[in-house]
Parts: sequence; structure tokens; C-alpha cells
Amino acid sequence: MHQAKSHTNARTLRRGLIATALAALAFTSAFTGQANAEETLRAISAFPQSLAFSQSFKGFVDLVNERGKGVIQINYAGGPEMFPPNQQVDAVRRGVIDMQYGPASYYLGTMPEADAWVGSTVTATAARENGGFAIMQEAFSKKLGVNLLAHLDAGVKFYIYTINEPKRTDDGGVDLDGQRIRSQPIYNAFFEALGAIPVSVPVPDVYTGLERNTFDGSGWPIVGIRDLSWDKFLRYRIDPGFFQTDLAVVINPAKWEGLSDDAKKVLNDAAADYEKISYDNFQKVIEETDKAVRDNGMEVITLEGDAQAKFLDLAYDSAWKRMKDSGSEHYDALRKAYYDR
Repeated sequence: MHQAKSHTNARTLRRGLIATALAALAFTSAFTGQANAEETLRAISAFPQSLAFSQSFKGFVDLVNERGKGVIQINYAGGPEMFPPNQQVDAVRRGVIDMQYGPASYYLGTMPEADAWVGSTVTATAARENGGFAIMQEAFSKKLGVNLLAHLDAGVKFYIYTINEPKRTDDGGVDLDGQRIRSQPIYNAFFEALGAIPVSVPVPDVYTGLERNTFDGSGWPIVGIRDLSWDKFLRYRIDPGFFQTDLAVVINPAKWEGLSDDAKKVLNDAAADYEKISYDNFQKVIEETDKAVRDNGMEVITLEGDAQAKFLDLAYDSAWKRMKDSGSEHYDALRKAYYDR
């Protein structure tokens, strides 16, 4: 069942990439006959390759490999079985791995600017155009010691899911007071503001925890909930969604500097193009996932009016306050570029 759900999302993403692959063929001829030898990058991701996000990263790899024939290729070597997810960027910095794909928020303690993506309300393409992406490139370089190439798969929102129907407040909100909700650093403060008790549980242990009722719910992106089969236990979803995915592609600076100009162009162009492609593809996956969980009996609790506004204010304010409290010199510029509520 788990594999079937993962394969469904993967098929949707692959269908969305067919046109991309065809378009990529047009780029290949531009580099035919180049004197430089083909260069290869070794890449890893923070997630197992079966998950939809990793399948999307594979789409980026395929796009680069098609456009970069004879110039630049990426070898997608694996996922967390190679390096723990929260140590992968350091492996890139040290040059053990050339490229990595995963959440920027894993490194919030070192780079508080990751919250600009967490609390973003604009697309990655818009942030490239308004200067926000360039600021993030500076932050990645200065704080993490890696070059930022892309912000992929943006626009996938997070939701709160519960095992039992949540109580409602008099003003139309939800009462999560005392509820133990599986969390992670990006939404601990938000959950606490809702009265919930954030619980830290590694992803591989969540299914068992839900099965044993050791906690009452979980925060998670809409896309991954079926991949992991958590929807078997989480039967209620609180709408609207909040935040958005913060998935970065980074590359080792020395490796980048050693690439030919043609190779750099292939990577930069593919990164900008795939930001839009992956956004569009995931909108389709989101629609399919939403329909599937509803058809399977998940009940959606939709907050409206002032209750919805209050819910979203608590969410986004928690992310931006965290960055402001960190003393980031980029706070004002990033908020202007990434937040338009």
C-alpha cells in the first residue's frame, strides 16, 4: 500500500516532466562539439528515493543530464542511507559530496534565514525576480559554506492532522490545548501558540507512534501524508495549510568554481526553469492527494473568517519572529521579498 501511494505520486510527477524532457532536447545541441570533457557531480537527497520529493529532485537531475550531455551530468547516488539528513550539507561543504537536496530548515540554528522560505507566501520564481533568492544565496554561502543553486518544489503547504476530531472554540477556531502533536522546529512555536504540546519523533518512528496512540496528531506537508501511510490513522485535517516547503539544492563551492562556464550555465538555467516546473507539477500532486484522502474518508476541518486569519497569523508570525529574534541582518529584506500577506 505504501509503495502504491508513492508510485502514484511519482507517476504524476513523471507525467509532468515529459514536456520538460522534450524541451530539454533543444538545449543539447547548443553544447555539441564542446572541447571540454563532460563533468560529473555526485548528488544525494535528504529523503528516501521513493518519496515524491525525491522523485521530483530526480526530475531536476534528468533535466540537467539531458541538457548537459557532453558538458555536465549529475549522478543521483542516494538518500539518507548515505549520510544522516541533518549532516548532508556539511558533507557538501567538506567536499565529500558535490550536491545535496533537502530542507534548509534542518540548519535553522546556523542559518536562521531558512525561515524566509518556511514563512514565504511567494513562489520561488517570484523571489528570483525580486532579489530574495540572491539574499538567500548570500546566507547559504556565509552561514553554511555552500553555494545555493535552487529552491525546488516550493508551494507545498503544511497541515495539522489529528487522530480524533479536534474540539472547536467559540470563535470558530480549533482547541488543541494539551494535545500531543508530532512536530519539528519550524512549527514548534506555532503549535505551542495553539496550546498543543510539540512532540519530537523521527519520521521512521511516526507510523508506530500513531499505531500505539503515543501522540494525538502530526504536522506534515500535504503531499507526504499518503506516501508514509500516516493517513491510515490521521483522519482529520485542519485547513487552511500554512508555511511552504523549503527544499534547497546546494553545491560545493570549490566544485562549482572548477566547472566550465558551459556547465555552470546548464545548471543555473535548469535550476531556474525547474523551480517553476516543480511548482506546477506539485500543484497537480496536491490536487490528487487532497481528493484521494477525502475519498478515503479523511474529514477536513475548515477554519473561516476571523478564525482562519488568526490561525494563519499565529503560523506566519512564529516563523518571522524567530528570524527577527535571531538578529539576522537580512530580516527586513527577506520579509519584503518573501512575505506578501
